[in-house]
Amino acid sequence: MSLENFYEILAGICFALTGLWWTVVEGRKDWQTTPELRSLAGGVYASFLLPGVMSLGAQIGGENKLVWRSVFVIAALTGMYFTTRLLARVVRSGKGGGFARSRWLVILLYLLVLVLGVRPELAAPSGLAPIQVEAFLLCIIILMGHGLAWEMMTHSPE
Repeated sequence: MSLENFYEILAGICFALTGLWWTVVEGRKDWQTTPELRSLAGGVYASFLLPGVMSLGAQIGGENKLVWRSVFVIAALTGMYFTTRLLARVVRSGKGGGFARSRWLVILLYLLVLVLGVRPELAAPSGLAPIQVEAFLLCIIILMGHGLAWEMMTHSPE
């Protein structure tokens, strides 16, 4: 599969998941009662939306590497900021399961996305193009979002 096709499919999946998550959150009014639960729901949202935005950037950039790199850097900074806020709330409240408390891994993943966006030559030891390494990182971010979504949907909000 070409990278262009991969990012095209990934963008579609991410935006579909974002829309599905909106539907889930709308039906769970109890998640809107505390800042912690709203933050957790927002964490899932960001785990689907930001990789979708980055996937669009990868497609729009075409041969212009500065475009995809810029989009990835801005999205990674956004993801780091909001995930850090989410993690701080979860830690302060003592609420949330394993995926919620492990959001520091997502911050680390966004940091790697950021570093490769700024210094793509660091991907050279992998034998892959920087945008290929970024693809793996985005998949892991999305999987972490799925874990958080599962945790929220299967555990009580206490």
